[in-house]
Amino acid sequence: MDSIVTHAPDFFSDTKPGSTKLISRSLWNRILSFFCVGLSLLTLIPLVSIVYLVLKNGLPLLKWSVFTELPPAAGMVGGGFGNAVLGTLVMVGLGLVISAPIGILSAIYINEYAPSSRLAQAVRIVAKLLTGIPSIICGVFAFAVVVATTGAFSAYAGGVALAVLMLPTILLTSEQALLGVQHAFREASYGLGATKFQTIVRIVLPDALPAIMTGIMLAVARAAGETAPLIFTALFSQFWAKSLSEPTASLSVLIYNFSTVPFPHQVQMAWTASLVLVAFVTLANITAQLVFSKKH
Repeated sequence: MDSIVTHAPDFFSDTKPGSTKLISRSLWNRILSFFCVGLSLLTLIPLVSIVYLVLKNGLPLLKWSVFTELPPAAGMVGGGFGNAVLGTLVMVGLGLVISAPIGILSAIYINEYAPSSRLAQAVRIVAKLLTGIPSIICGVFAFAVVVATTGAFSAYAGGVALAVLMLPTILLTSEQALLGVQHAFREASYGLGATKFQTIVRIVLPDALPAIMTGIMLAVARAAGETAPLIFTALFSQFWAKSLSEPTASLSVLIYNFSTVPFPHQVQMAWTASLVLVAFVTLANITAQLVFSKKH
């Protein structure tokens, strides 16, 4: 017993304040902290560079007329890209109308009705695979299904292509939102005599709605910047779209077209369109985080 008492202070001697080991640990912790902060700041360099270039080259032409006028002809000055802004909003809206109900209803089924079924497992696997498929493949799929069938490029085809891109994001985020609802809420609803359908509609969905809307806004932000699917489906148009069944302009395709021509005004207009598109995506993400984020 005496030996135990004698050696007990030695066991804790290296962790006393001011000890060499404690100082070395503190120093190593500070070094790693500075290293992590430095890497974090390093990742900001590409983002800051992109924002700087877009603002520098896009602001000179940013005025109200670019939202109301049509793109200029080759070598001409003036004009705008109002038809491209409208076309982007229309096709993203069509994609959202198609993908949101399918994604949310699918998430409800695989989470509330048959979470352990083979179908639910297959849906999850396919959704995760779709998130990694290149967007151009979605464009080729929409081309084969819509354009080749109807014989014309159209806003409908562009909406289908964007819906395929948005669907896995909406489905997976909706499922996670439903999983975040406490099981006690469901049990309390069942205890009061509510059916499963009533519980989902009146208890589960209202509680999960903020997270579901966040996923929807993130999907919209991704779809708004896609180019390849729209080249295969909606193509482009220099004029205002009179119907959804004809080629439709979009901001992403306009940027692609104008950035490759040898005319300075068109190149600068591509920068302005890039600024508008970046602003739209940023606002969508900020809205998702601030307005629809769940408050605890």
